[in-house]
Amino acid sequence: MRILNKLNQFQRLWQPSAGEPQQVTVAELATRSFCSERHIRTLLGQLSNLGWLQWQAQSGRGKRGQLIFMRTPENVRTELMEQVLNKGLHQNALDLAKIAPDQLRHLLQPFLGGQWQNNVPTLRIPYYRPLEPIEPGFLAGRAEQHLSRQIFSGLTRFTREHRLPQPDLAHHWQISDDGLRWDFFIHPTLYWHNGEPIDTTQLQQQLLCLLQLPDLKPLFASVKTIELPHAGCLRFILFNPDYWLAHRLASYCSRIAHPVHPDVGCGPFRIVSFKEDLVRLESFEYYHLRHPLLQAVELWITPQLFNDSARTGCLHPVQIAIGQQEQLTDLRPITTKISLGFCYLSIKQHGKLTLEQARTLMKMVRETEMVTTLPFDSTLITPNTGMLPGWQTPEWEQLETVALPKTLTLIYNLPVELHAMAQQLKHHLAARGCELNIIFHNAKNWSGCQRLQEADLIMGDRLIGEEPEYTLEQWLRVDKLWPALLPPEKYAGLQAHLNKIQCSVSELQRTDNLKILFHTLMENAVITPLFNYRYQISAPPGVRGVKLNTWGWFDFSDVWLPPPEST
Repeated sequence: MRILNKLNQFQRLWQPSAGEPQQVTVAELATRSFCSERHIRTLLGQLSNLGWLQWQAQSGRGKRGQLIFMRTPENVRTELMEQVLNKGLHQNALDLAKIAPDQLRHLLQPFLGGQWQNNVPTLRIPYYRPLEPIEPGFLAGRAEQHLSRQIFSGLTRFTREHRLPQPDLAHHWQISDDGLRWDFFIHPTLYWHNGEPIDTTQLQQQLLCLLQLPDLKPLFASVKTIELPHAGCLRFILFNPDYWLAHRLASYCSRIAHPVHPDVGCGPFRIVSFKEDLVRLESFEYYHLRHPLLQAVELWITPQLFNDSARTGCLHPVQIAIGQQEQLTDLRPITTKISLGFCYLSIKQHGKLTLEQARTLMKMVRETEMVTTLPFDSTLITPNTGMLPGWQTPEWEQLETVALPKTLTLIYNLPVELHAMAQQLKHHLAARGCELNIIFHNAKNWSGCQRLQEADLIMGDRLIGEEPEYTLEQWLRVDKLWPALLPPEKYAGLQAHLNKIQCSVSELQRTDNLKILFHTLMENAVITPLFNYRYQISAPPGVRGVKLNTWGWFDFSDVWLPPPEST
């Protein structure tokens, strides 16, 4: 990008006088710009033609000429950013931003939020960390899970408007009377993001591959085979009835990618750029359902914005700002919501603690002040009163006289609020004569954690991003937490109980039985929720259609930007 080199040189010329006119020789300018005198004369001519400066040379070697600046580097950089964005050169825009990290927030401000860029409605969101690759299967990050739903499609899907799974690649499905055969009827005209038509055989093979992934295999243990009775139908044959099957296929982890290109899906948005500092999605013109109202969504990965006291884009991972938080007169909270997901404390059932001791500890952490005295903004978290709304935690009598073990070991993972919670718990246990050894697992889930079996206590975060009761059933099926908490015979009994629940045709009966199961786990002091997050999204007035979903994000397909007013 030659213009970027010119801007770098222009900034070197500017800096000694901060833009005031300079009396300077050609030799001095060449030294300042790390180039020859011949090159600096050429550069001065080019910058003069661009209107950035004026150079009035004096005849005679070593004579001082006058350098007058017509523009500031900041003005030039902003103008260049708009030019490259209008041309669709988004990476060049980020390259321009990087050469002024001290001014990054101010520089990016005009281009964040909703913009009509070159007649293309574009939403730009600053984000606080690089994103992991978006592929089918389980993903650790909440943002990655949300993006997966925007990029990939499954046979079924969850929507904000309906509690039960809705059609997606399958326009409807039928279930045999015995629950052992499920026929999913596929849309006749489907396309991958790369323009290739989708063959139902591809869907069959990709689903069979998904079902063999170690993390997904327990969810689909009842599936005997997937058949292709004709080109418009996929048939699931089951060993045992599983009336969660449409839910399992609607989960983000079961969405289907191209058989050769794992980043190519058939959802409402396709990946155009997926780099460490820029993720760009564009609406897919051949999407089989309602088309998005935006044409492009960009996540600008700008950690520098979040290392400053005047943070933007993400006050916290659960509080997203579309644009600059410092522009408080324009940027305002559009929507807030208490998350269904929660942070939890769990206790190993074959460890040091008796049932009475475990209940004593659980009751202690559930005291209101344990959460309300954490050093966080009160708008960020709220104490939890139940696993889900209506799934209340049990009440036990006061058990202060129960002595606790001399030492216990806690292991916990992200989010960061659990750092403070671990120290809070250590302090309270010390007052009860119990020393707490703390192990931090620096990850968003328990996959690959080698020290989980060492723990007496485990703290983590349970994201509930889709249909809540089913999500909890899925949690019991696949999370590495449960075999670490329960002895083998009890873990096997838990899975057998889930197999029995899934056989019920009635959605209400399944959820009621699941509620009873979780109440038993809480009553036996296996697990208790601690606190929920308060999701929040802020945006400037011109961004419409932003509604919080269960991920704490918003469906990109619903957002729209009013056209700019004609001048």
